[in-house]
Amino acid sequence: MVCTGRHHGFESLAEQRLLLVLDFLGVVDVVAQPVELRMVTSAGWVRHVPDFLVIGRDGVWLVDVRPAARVRAEDRLRFAGAAEVALALGWRYLVVTDWRPNIVTTVDAVSAQRRPVGDPLGLQPQLLAAVAHGGPVRFAELVEATTLPVVARAQALHLIWHHRLVVDLAVVLSEGSLVWAREAS
Repeated sequence: MVCTGRHHGFESLAEQRLLLVLDFLGVVDVVAQPVELRMVTSAGWVRHVPDFLVIGRDGVWLVDVRPAARVRAEDRLRFAGAAEVALALGWRYLVVTDWRPNIVTTVDAVSAQRRPVGDPLGLQPQLLAAVAHGGPVRFAELVEATTLPVVARAQALHLIWHHRLVVDLAVVLSEGSLVWAREAS
């Protein structure tokens, strides 16, 4: 992950997708399989190992990842126990069951340009200037507003990954996607 500067283990494609989205969000840290929980149920003792502990700018999250079609009754029991532990520790708890296809597709596309890149042609200022005057601009028009549109595409993806440009994750990134400048925070 770029945001942590480390490699993080995962056991499934669903977990890999979560790590990619967390990287896009720029979390502070991630720990895989952080604890083993043991709890008593009416059937006896059970154990559960949550998938990730995520330290974000908004707090700490304990996270499990399981496709919705694979969540069984005993999983719900373990998830409820993990949620209680998280609550007791002042953390939040989340079970990731699926993603909207648009989110995964778009985040995956912009992740190709997540690493540091040089800008010897000065295209990033041109891209930022093209959206600086208010309303959104279509992606194709944005890159066409530069001196070298073919290369500007990679720079635009880099700026989206680093949240200097913004796109709507509810739709697949395309030539017609609306892009705008990030609001000052």
